[in-house]
Amino acid sequence: MTSRRDFLAAGSVAAAWMALPGAARAVGRKSAGPLDILILGGTGFLGPHFVEAARNRGHKLTLFNRGKSNPTRFSGEEFQDIEQLRGDRKSDLAALEGERRWDAVLDTSAYLPADVKRSAELLAPRVGQYLIISSISVYADNSTPHADETAAVATLADPTVTEITGETYGGLKALCEQAAEAALPGRTTVVRPGLIVGPGDTTDRFTYWPARAARGGEILAPGAADNPTQVIDVRDLAEFLVHLFETRNFDVFNADAPAGKLTMGAVLAACQKAATEANRIQCVRAPCEQPAAASSSVTWVPAGFLEQQQVSAWQDMPAWIPPTGEYAAFGLRSTVRAQAAGLKYRPLEATVRDTLQWWLSLPEERRAKPKAGISPEREAEVLKAWHASAKP
Repeated sequence: MTSRRDFLAAGSVAAAWMALPGAARAVGRKSAGPLDILILGGTGFLGPHFVEAARNRGHKLTLFNRGKSNPTRFSGEEFQDIEQLRGDRKSDLAALEGERRWDAVLDTSAYLPADVKRSAELLAPRVGQYLIISSISVYADNSTPHADETAAVATLADPTVTEITGETYGGLKALCEQAAEAALPGRTTVVRPGLIVGPGDTTDRFTYWPARAARGGEILAPGAADNPTQVIDVRDLAEFLVHLFETRNFDVFNADAPAGKLTMGAVLAACQKAATEANRIQCVRAPCEQPAAASSSVTWVPAGFLEQQQVSAWQDMPAWIPPTGEYAAFGLRSTVRAQAAGLKYRPLEATVRDTLQWWLSLPEERRAKPKAGISPEREAEVLKAWHASAKP
């Protein structure tokens, strides 16, 4: 069965994090005033939410990017006063050269270690903190429940590889972490998010579930209701990043839901509730005989049967992997350190509701072509086969 490794993770990298020179961690004094923060990237999914969170706290922001991704996100009046530098971290860092200083750097686009090395070394003499967005997929092993940030990271047989695949992603992320720490020893913060979800997510991975509930009818659900999962609302992550800058916290953090607290059953129940409410509101605005999702049901189909039907984990059934074998600890990665450092969570219901509202606001042609999840036709076929197999 296709696994999360094929879409986000796993691969391999050089040594464990704490073996790096200067890896001793400390928390400095909380910032006395507004910070001057440079964002490498910043126009994708996480970036705009970080901009909003940081601006709400009174910080000054500078964006460095090519100016090609999601440009309309910053065309509104509320973003007009943000300084934007143009360049390409792969080939053109001229806009970052000189004597200009920043209190902190947020690197949201760290995928290849050579790119991180280039920017981190250039900025090292002129910044106080370098925060790199890594990934929960950086770990070499996913079979040990409640493993924390000290667990071994992946290693790559060829650390010079530049092709990002399911097999190299995690290893390359680990090398990016090490490149940042090597350039700014003791001044680097690493945040390893899990599946980032919420309004604005262009991958449709988590969004598939509230969108599916909004269609109503019988919903194909993977495994069992008590199967664990972990996601992080993009807004909670953004606020945590701001907090790490404000407290000058130099450490490594898993940024995800509390281990074992979130189940697929809870996710689907929240999606059904949000879908019913959304359709009720829609009918109030434009009277209709019956909300489309007023009646929906969930049918849990065992992982083994899904595998027989070639229904893949993570891609066809987003945010889910059977918690067995090498993924026995899926949904159970420790986030105790991040919570102690200030990571806070909004209710799951709020994440689902806001994600669905955002999804329903998109053009119909966009919603007609989701990028993740099983198609309606294939879902119906699998459900039919499952019910037929259950007959005596």
